[in-house]
Amino acid sequence: MESKLYSVDEVKSFIKQNKIMALAGDEQVLDQLPEGHWIGGTIPYFMDEDAGKFAQDKIFVNELDPKSSNYKINVYDENNIEQIIKDTFNNGFTLIIMPPFQKVHQAFALKAEDIEGLYNNPIVGWIAGVDLNADATPKVYNGLNKEKFEDKAVAIHIELPDDYFAQIDITNIFEPDPESPEIRFFFDTFDALNCLIDGKETNLAEYIDKHNIDIKLPLVADYSGAHINVSIKEVDVKNGLVSFFAPVFESKVYRFAKPIDNYINRFEVKTLDYNPDNVFSCNCILNYLYGEFEGRKINNIKGPITFGEIGYQLLNQTLVSLIVDKN
Repeated sequence: MESKLYSVDEVKSFIKQNKIMALAGDEQVLDQLPEGHWIGGTIPYFMDEDAGKFAQDKIFVNELDPKSSNYKINVYDENNIEQIIKDTFNNGFTLIIMPPFQKVHQAFALKAEDIEGLYNNPIVGWIAGVDLNADATPKVYNGLNKEKFEDKAVAIHIELPDDYFAQIDITNIFEPDPESPEIRFFFDTFDALNCLIDGKETNLAEYIDKHNIDIKLPLVADYSGAHINVSIKEVDVKNGLVSFFAPVFESKVYRFAKPIDNYINRFEVKTLDYNPDNVFSCNCILNYLYGEFEGRKINNIKGPITFGEIGYQLLNQTLVSLIVDKN
């Protein structure tokens, strides 16, 4: 089955065929679906086969793996999210969907790196979202019984045959700016007041305002050899507070990202070798907005546009894909 947007009736047909799927769509369309072998999350933004688009009447479908029918669905909250590793199969992958800024989302984001066995099997997923112009709450779904949550995560664990393997591909268009100061934080947090900027305690909001920092540029740090972004959600100069879409960590050294002259061109160049034959892919709403992806086709990229991406841990402004291949 091709990964793309489908009508509600088409998705109902797939459910009757016992397809194992991850679904993304507006709450009003996901609510119409029957019970089946699926999990889902709310979002109305997509990169479809022809272009980026906003759609509230269709559902993006990823058939998770036609090679295996062995799977299990689990629901997690902040108290048992670390159990996710123990629930995986010996050979397979996990796809998880979370609501934003709930306790389970924050617990996973803060604890992921310390979960024993995190890298045993690929864990991918995304953070549910809503129409940015609507007053709505993101939801996630357990299709087995049509449970709908706004404060829990739902994961589907897929087992693969012994002669197949899964791997994650992460595309990040940003790199740390060597001219940016080193930034260190006093503790792990989603919100920061003061921090150390080149060793001097400084209010981060004031620093961003004084130096006219473009907050479309994330903070970037080295996480075990990979550049990981932390995107800025809000800068409240009055109260001296900076809020992030993912946590910053005391143990990391951050710099502001190197400026990009042409956002969409940079993204197109970085994805020239993008593999369209993936089981799942998602891209960040900030890339979609800042790169003005709506109405444009970006190479072979398809998938939901999300409020955060998961590639073992919570990511921002990143394209995440899951590839399943034969050994």
